[in-house]
Amino acid sequence: MAEQFCAVVAVLGAPNAGKSTLVNALVGAKVAAVTKKVQTTRALVRGIAMRNAVQLILIDTPGVFAPKRRFDRAMVAAAWSALEGADAVVHVVDASAHVSGAKTGADSHSVADSAAITAKLKQMEIASILVLNKVDAVPRPALLELTAKLVGEGLYTDVMMISAKNGDGVGDLLKLLAERAPEGPWLFPEDQTMDAPARVLAAEITREKAMQRLHDELPYDLIVETEAWEERKDGSAKIDQILFVARESQRKIAIGAKGQSIKAIGELARKEMEEAFGRRIHLFLHVKVREGWSEERALYQRLGLDYEA
Repeated sequence: MAEQFCAVVAVLGAPNAGKSTLVNALVGAKVAAVTKKVQTTRALVRGIAMRNAVQLILIDTPGVFAPKRRFDRAMVAAAWSALEGADAVVHVVDASAHVSGAKTGADSHSVADSAAITAKLKQMEIASILVLNKVDAVPRPALLELTAKLVGEGLYTDVMMISAKNGDGVGDLLKLLAERAPEGPWLFPEDQTMDAPARVLAAEITREKAMQRLHDELPYDLIVETEAWEERKDGSAKIDQILFVARESQRKIAIGAKGQSIKAIGELARKEMEEAFGRRIHLFLHVKVREGWSEERALYQRLGLDYEA
């Protein structure tokens, strides 16, 4: 039997640093939801990348920030739990946010959250690979200054400059991670790209499309669950999903005038599912009100989050 190498890689970073985009790029397939909204990733998503004899299990984590609600605390706890047993840690930093000079808004929060991650990694004495993302949007002098500042923390073993969105530098990062992987058997079949069931990926695809469509109207107060999955004789699949929102007013927003919003969400989700699953999909979406869903213990269990975090 040929030699095999395998590494578990935890991908950590502030909200909207580009972790999910990076994991998708490394895997070469859609395994994680991606939007411009922070906190798109809610639980641990494992993507599987292959490079010759090396299998990399990439754990895409929720963004690390200062939590306020129970759900926030559970997401942040899940992110840090990914470090347990990881062979490598990748700290993704949004370079454009750091050099924008913003004193308020999302960029300043991103910088503060990223600094807090660096401080905690240092406190835990966990060496990691620094990945500066979105470098295509940063002038070179500012990028070099930022790099020097972060390297001065004495925490990082390597620095990689990438643009996850357009793929620049992603191959170099994949090569580095593969070179560092310890010898050991693969944990998944060679052709598998993620460890979540298809119905979970289907729900994530629909949630991504809903977040993109609904923008600021209800960015986080919705969840999607795949209620039924029926295999049909012609090789297609019929999928029934429910979008749960917290209030009746949100249900009306999700449906939209004459059902236009939910129709558009369904069409985009169906197309991406057909691409992901390689077959025809019949998708049926329903919107229901479920008040207080973010306090339901069973939901946390289904997402793999700690209710008591």
